[in-house]
Amino acid sequence: MPKILRPAPYHGRVASVGVCEDDGAIRRLVTEALRSADHHVTLARNGSEAVERFTADAGIDVLILDIGLPDSDGRDVCHALRAAGQHAPVLFLTALDAVHERVSGFHAGGDDYVTKPFALSELLVRIEALLKRTRPTPSAPIGLQLDPERFALRSESGDVTLTPTEFRLVAALIARTGQVVRRRALVAAGWPDGAIVHENTLDSYVGRLRNKLVHVHAPAVIETVRGVGYVLR
Repeated sequence: MPKILRPAPYHGRVASVGVCEDDGAIRRLVTEALRSADHHVTLARNGSEAVERFTADAGIDVLILDIGLPDSDGRDVCHALRAAGQHAPVLFLTALDAVHERVSGFHAGGDDYVTKPFALSELLVRIEALLKRTRPTPSAPIGLQLDPERFALRSESGDVTLTPTEFRLVAALIARTGQVVRRRALVAAGWPDGAIVHENTLDSYVGRLRNKLVHVHAPAVIETVRGVGYVLR
């Protein structure tokens, strides 16, 4: 188990914190530290629980997501939560320390990144810093849900399986419903940092997403903003 240092006395703002961590020992230590700082803690042990619990809880102030979850990647969980309208700041907690791993976390909608081993006192201070930031106004719900475990898109009329890239692209569009998402931002969301993606490759993926939205009778369409990007309405 990674070494985790005990926190010093904490005097920051009290908040509601969602924690998704599959390692029981780390989960207990983080929970203990948060509660000792008078934070309210909501726990999830895997990605499916995180999407279910944190989407429904509009009172969450900040989220701590492990990346290496047993059923899904924490970055995909973040994508799904953002698409569902959960805009609380996200801190990724992980053993992955490569630059491209950190970059992918930010592209997924994360706000901060702490690698294991870590000091609990630093975790509390970083949470306090996140609480000072503002998040964008949530988009209006459009009747679509994302499942990060199955890479599935759901509507009231059914569901359809997506590729990981399709999942991340549609998540970025849903999270900013009614707003134009630039092509560069979509490439950053859908592909690893440094990947070479041709313009017609992005267009091809968007075309496939349009077909899948039709397949589930989605109450939304992807419109092209020529020379700029795409918008989901």
